Amino acid sequence: MSKLAAIDLFCGVGGLTYGLKQAGIKVSMGVDIDHECKYAYEANNRDARFVHKDIRMLPAENLKLYFSDKSINVLVGCAPCQPFSTHTQKNKNRSKDEKWFLLLEFMRIVKGTFPTIISVENVPQIIKYELFQLFVSELESLGYFVSYQIVSCPEYGIPQIRKRMVLLASKLGEINLVPPTHTKENYVTVSKTIKGLPPVNAGGRCKQDTLHIAQSLSELNLKRIRNSKPGGSWRDWDKGLQLKCHKKESGRKYSAVYGRMSWDAPAPTITTQFHTYGTGRFGHPAQDRALTIREGALIQTFPRSYKFLKKNETPVIKKLGVHIGNAVPVKLAKVIGKSIIKHCERNGISCD
Repeated sequence: MSKLAAIDLFCGVGGLTYGLKQAGIKVSMGVDIDHECKYAYEANNRDARFVHKDIRMLPAENLKLYFSDKSINVLVGCAPCQPFSTHTQKNKNRSKDEKWFLLLEFMRIVKGTFPTIISVENVPQIIKYELFQLFVSELESLGYFVSYQIVSCPEYGIPQIRKRMVLLASKLGEINLVPPTHTKENYVTVSKTIKGLPPVNAGGRCKQDTLHIAQSLSELNLKRIRNSKPGGSWRDWDKGLQLKCHKKESGRKYSAVYGRMSWDAPAPTITTQFHTYGTGRFGHPAQDRALTIREGALIQTFPRSYKFLKKNETPVIKKLGVHIGNAVPVKLAKVIGKSIIKHCERNGISCD
């Protein structure tokens, strides 16, 4: 009988680790450069140790202590995706960003630990870059069977229109994600995810839920959101409410900013600024405000029981937004975990 033992690089507050754990994979260690992720990571993943470390300064030999000769060792991670995203790549040479080469640091860890199975999650745009193709070629040269695909998150029951690249690699043989579970007819919607929460005003908070807290809005933005329709855009506003950039040709195509979500559809992709009305279609479908921290966490499929704050700790919206927005959705992580387990079972390895 073989157990699965995993290490999570770039673990953040633990979305990927938690989903793997739900699937039945034990994660022994998470590594991240942000020390403020430690509490949430360890409080929700009690069997895993959080290591505050810049991966560039992390000797691969140190990780071998968290793997076992008797286990199927799994290395997973989501390197920071900002250098590869459409938003940050526009009109910028991001290849000079220090985060650009973190995928190669992941490869260095692979070569130092030789795990049996690997999973990498990132933005879809990454597959266009030579750096990613080099990563795939290196894996194949090391004897891994590699597959990668663009995942539409609603097809796996995740309530947001999010697309992600998921790579799986294994020394055991061919490996792929399990098939989708949802179609457009039964996508999980905003309504199913957050409609039952108590109402909150812009700048307000719920007494019963510390995370159900909304960022304040200026009087002008309150007027704008009151003139916004679910699924609509700033084009629905009176001209006096429109921004100067909206009236320029270059700004006309950005119809999602300052928009309201629709109850009967999945949410937009949750970013680190989901709590800010003007950065996307993050307006609540019915209430005159942007998403609360709790709503963003639920759309990222974190359970209500997930602990982001220490007892009596004051919530900081911007910090929590970064932690939640950067996370791998828990349900997507669980899909990755189930795929790894199914792959092992197909190769005659029991993971019970």
